[in-house]
This record gives sequence, structure tokens and C-alpha cells, in this order.
Amino acid sequence: MLLALFLALLLERDVGNGVASVNLDQYNQHMSWIDRPTALTRLGVKPQTLYAYVSRGHIASRPHDSDPRSSLYSLEDIETFLKRRRAGRARSAVAKAAISWGDPVMETGITTVRSGRLIYRGEDALALSEQMTLEAVAAWLWQTDETPIPEDPDPKPITSASGKARLLSFLADEAAHAPHGLGRDPSDLKTDAAHLLHGAATAITGQTGPAPFHEKLAQVWQLDARGADLVRRALVLVADHELNPSTFAARVAASTGAPLAASALAGCATLTGPLHGEASARALAYLRAALETSPEDALSAIASRGERIPAVGHALYPAGDPRAAALLRWLKPDAALKRAIRAAEQASGETANVDMALAALTLALDLPGDAPFLIFASGRMAGWIAHAIEQHSSGQLIRPRATYTGS
Repeated sequence: MLLALFLALLLERDVGNGVASVNLDQYNQHMSWIDRPTALTRLGVKPQTLYAYVSRGHIASRPHDSDPRSSLYSLEDIETFLKRRRAGRARSAVAKAAISWGDPVMETGITTVRSGRLIYRGEDALALSEQMTLEAVAAWLWQTDETPIPEDPDPKPITSASGKARLLSFLADEAAHAPHGLGRDPSDLKTDAAHLLHGAATAITGQTGPAPFHEKLAQVWQLDARGADLVRRALVLVADHELNPSTFAARVAASTGAPLAASALAGCATLTGPLHGEASARALAYLRAALETSPEDALSAIASRGERIPAVGHALYPAGDPRAAALLRWLKPDAALKRAIRAAEQASGETANVDMALAALTLALDLPGDAPFLIFASGRMAGWIAHAIEQHSSGQLIRPRATYTGS
């Protein structure tokens, strides 16, 4: 039913403001595309094999410009696939490459990145973010018809100093007392999921009641209607993102039969790392320095420390992160903030990613310093839980092997 509610959202390039923004046409121009007969000839396979390569994420495809019933296929992906096949890579090399942005290692029906677009169960995440709350997107990801607002009492307030500490404490307490997920009925898991998302909102904000997550955050942060809507959109856009480190950690925990709360705790703990959920903190530090002095001085300081420019580029988006493009377009940052973002893009040769957008949102709305992490963790709760439920349904234990390099 949700499929009929949302139209595809087209992004336009805003050349004048210097803020990263990318659309599907840019991605298509960046890539070379060939028709099906040519792809079959190059690969030397039957059509059904080509379709299997596409479904497994080996080869990207898109609708044909002149015939929407036909498809075009990425020449770059085909050439890469053929090189691997000709090289006859050893199993160990394939496994090693898969650890870091390599070939897909498991199947999921939840999220993918396709032709530069983030897809939630077949729907464009940007289109969903136009109207949906995090709770509605959670219901979409969990495949339930009901918005996840539980009827059980609100959890007891947690008095830790920071929102991050309160969230981790809430999840740890839930994980210690919740029943394991092995063999439980899917409807019971979804009841647990609703309790977790609702409880996370209460733990972070201290606000009780059935209000949506973004409204509770907006009340604590004293935002007006526009600010609250920007937070709502951000929560939706970070709700899931394929098999990222924190989601993989959540799935590993779920594969053991651990409670949903333990899976969410594993995901949240992984998110605290500076190379994942805390990447926005580095972007926020850069933007603050750029506004206090100048972008040039801030970038020079980063270079003098031997560090990379934060929050630019993304391996899954060769033409730019659409989440960042959308958030920055909706935010309309002032001239100084635009200049700082543009300087980072020009110095790195890459476009701003969602971590930069969350940092910019924090400054523009005068949010507390931990706001990027709290937005990321709050939104991603929906995705961690979705992946944990999916992993429980598979009944498979995730247990990879390691290559021994000792004596």
C-alpha cells in the first residue's frame, strides 16, 4: 500500500550554491552502459545468467533511454567481472577482498544502493523521506502494517550524562533481560522491535508518550516546525544503508539467537567508532574551525596533522552521496557554511557525504555537539532491528574463517 503513496524524487544540481547535489543523470553520465545483446556477447552467457549477476549485485543495470521495457548494463561492472573471472582468483583472495567494499557476502531484502540511489525495500529512500516519519519507515523495513508505537508503559528514565550514554544503557539493560530471538514468532519480534524504538526515543530525550521520534528530539532541542521536519528527514535517510559495519555487527549478534536488544546494542557499540558513526564529529570540528578562522586555515591544519579531509566521498556513490545532497538542499545553509563545504570538496576532489550534511545540520540548527551521533543512531535503530529480524528468520549462524598468519 505504501508503494502507491510516494513518487520518485528527482534531485537537481545546484551549481550556484556550491553544495554537493547529485542526480541519477549524473551517475549515468559517469558510467558507460551497453544493451543486453552486447552484454551477453561480452560475458558469453545466457540471459538468465546475466539477470542472476544483476540480482546478486555484480552488474548494475538501468532502464533503456528509448525503450523502458529493456535495460542497459554497466560496462565497467562487466569488465571488472570478466577480469576477475579470467584471473581465476583464489578463494582466499575473494574472501579477503569481500571484507572491505568487495563482493556481496549475504542476501537481504531490506536495503541496497542501486545506480546511485538508496533503496528501502524497493522504494527510493529520498522519496520516502519527503513525508514519512522514522516510525513509518521502520514499519516498512520490518514489513508490518502497524506503526510501531507499543502499548506497554514507557521505560524508566535513565540519568546518564549524555544521550549516547543513555541510549547504550537502555539497550544494555534490555539485552540483559529480554528473551532470546531464536525460534520466536515474527509477530513477537516486531512487538519487541516497537518497544525498542520507542524506548530508545525515551532514553535519549527523556520524553514519554506516543509522539514520533523526531518530535521528541525537536522538543528537547527547542526546534521550530522547519527544524523538526529537517530532523525527521535526516532520521529517515540514515535508517538503513546496506551491510555497513554496525549493521553487520547487529546481524552477527542476531545470528547467534541473541535478543533484538542485544543486536541493536552491538550495532550501537560499533557506531561509536570514529570511522563510522562518529565521522560526523570530525566533520563538525572541521566546519567549526572553518567558520572561526577560514576554510583554508582549517584545511591546512588537517593536512599538517596528516589527516584526511573528513566526510567527503563514498565508495558506494561515485557521483556523490544523494542523502547529503538532499539534506543540504533542504537545509539551505548560509554562505559561510556553503563556502566551508565547498572548500572541503574542492580540496579533496570529492563531494560531501551524509556525515558532512549532519554536521552542517547541527551548526545551522544550533544543535548540541552529540546531535549527529544521536540522529544517526536513532535512525539506524530501525535498520539494525530490520536486519536482526531478517537474520533470525534465516536461522543461519554467521561464522567466517580467518587466514592464520602466525608462526
